[in-house]
Amino acid sequence: MNKKETTSGKQWRKILFFSSLCLLSFVSCTTQTAKTIDTSSSSLAPEVSQISLPQHDEISSLPSIDDMDDLKDDVILYSSIGSKNTYLLNEQKEIVHTWTSSYRTGSVCYLLDNGNLLHTGKDESNTTFKGGAEGGIVEELDWDSNVVWSYTYSSDQHLLHHDIQQLPNGHILMVAWEMKDGTTAKEEGRDPSLLSDDELWPDELIEIDPTTNEIVWQWHVWDHLIQSYDASKDNFGDVASHPELIDLNYVSTGKLATGADWTHINSIDYHEELDQILISSHSFNEIWVIDHSTTTAEAASHSGGNSGMGGDLLYRYGNPATYDQGARGDQQLFGQHSVHWIDQGLPGAGDILIFNNGAQREKGVNYSSVDERSLPVSSTGTYTKEGNTFSDAPLVWSYTAEDPTSFFSRSISGAQRLPHGNTLICNGENGEFFEITKDGEIVWQYENKENTKHNSVFRITAYPLSDEGLAALND
Repeated sequence: MNKKETTSGKQWRKILFFSSLCLLSFVSCTTQTAKTIDTSSSSLAPEVSQISLPQHDEISSLPSIDDMDDLKDDVILYSSIGSKNTYLLNEQKEIVHTWTSSYRTGSVCYLLDNGNLLHTGKDESNTTFKGGAEGGIVEELDWDSNVVWSYTYSSDQHLLHHDIQQLPNGHILMVAWEMKDGTTAKEEGRDPSLLSDDELWPDELIEIDPTTNEIVWQWHVWDHLIQSYDASKDNFGDVASHPELIDLNYVSTGKLATGADWTHINSIDYHEELDQILISSHSFNEIWVIDHSTTTAEAASHSGGNSGMGGDLLYRYGNPATYDQGARGDQQLFGQHSVHWIDQGLPGAGDILIFNNGAQREKGVNYSSVDERSLPVSSTGTYTKEGNTFSDAPLVWSYTAEDPTSFFSRSISGAQRLPHGNTLICNGENGEFFEITKDGEIVWQYENKENTKHNSVFRITAYPLSDEGLAALND
């Protein structure tokens, strides 16, 4: 792309871009039967719907101007894992714009309100941290892929990975690993038999002010530990009595269970009204909620902020065995990704949407689901407990394939609620995108085939033509 193109040339390309978006058409898909569970009705029994769909390639004619109001006018932003390109895809399955970075994608990318791209990049010079979705770099690219801002957080002591989240004030939340050597871990009470790499990478969150590139707030897993292994340590205690703390000696199953990548946070989201952060811990098979109203000092403690709990966990869900309040059969989340609150104004607003990857479900059957759950939270942001067990997050709606094992992504992936009530799903490992109705009917699908090496996609995000970022491009 010619970075020296004249302003007039840029405007003509944007006009052509928006003209192409106005040619979106409804695309039918292969016949498939899907299963959904909807518990939002008054009936006590879950409602299960089975839908037969039209045959592949039954494509409607291009819309006239009069038809435009009846069309779903989303465009989809995505980047293949390992690729330096980020794409905007329309519903006719056409790539309508491409950004190219100097870095391979770390994981996620987002469209900003000014029309620029917020992109995570992989610092391939960092050989210390290798845990999946490594990053280290966040950059803002303009329409022509020029870098207008960048931030690097990569060394032998820490590395950005997985997700980022822009806050309403323009600051950016980022997830990072921080290094704790084996000696430090054991001094905190880690069982030496659970240190197969002789080091741990507990997660931290940092908040960056892009105008100064300074860290203005931070939160560390390491500040909120409890353990029942070594009674000589200050954090020794009864794990079951402290659901707000993180057990230093909890490990998941599998060959990497005792490895360095201990908590493996893979998504973050922010709730402005509650001033809270939602975290997905892949290794714990849990979601966590923490208070963002704290100062950094309070976030490192057990008091302060709106909650009065400092940086302790306000809520956790998915695997009560992590705090000795449940068994294997009580686990509800299995390597989940893309956990976020459904935005205000969308169907299901206030609930959370989860891509529940489903590896190692009960009885060894692997299948994925997309789950909508309602958190037990008051209007003031407090969460209920029953004794020392956090209350359930009831299932509101769920999607699985009729043959459950035919829809499965062991890692990555995501889902998003759309304005008209449909849900957009990314089967990340296979690079498959599809949109379903509330009843599970697949109304659109796309398979990423960038090339033989770069087809997997960490996550996709749909933007309506009314989105501020797209509107900014059309100014």
